[in-house]
Amino acid sequence: MIKHIVMWDIRGDNADEKLANCLRVKKLFEDMTGEIPGMRTIEVGIDISRIDYACDVVLYSEFDSKEALEGYSSHPAHLRVRQQLSDVRTARHQVDYLSESKTQARHPALTAGQESST
Repeated sequence: MIKHIVMWDIRGDNADEKLANCLRVKKLFEDMTGEIPGMRTIEVGIDISRIDYACDVVLYSEFDSKEALEGYSSHPAHLRVRQQLSDVRTARHQVDYLSESKTQARHPALTAGQESST
């Protein structure tokens, strides 16, 4: 499974305008639920911390495979949302990673030097 996390800073001349734009981002992404093949989960959150270095909106999503994530990036619904939000995003940060269960082998760099207990 691939996890795809994106965080944005959102434009707004005042708190009300910024909140309205954040809610717009949330709605547009959540409206894609069920449209993207291979997308298992999509969740969009609006920051409540008000910390000056925090991003305003985060998207958390899970995909069946790397191919499903690639399909999402070029899917018409996603492209439509990206285009509709181009005027409100001021910064974007993204992380995609392979999610492994806790029973799967750890990354070699994390287990180097550990001896077997058997």
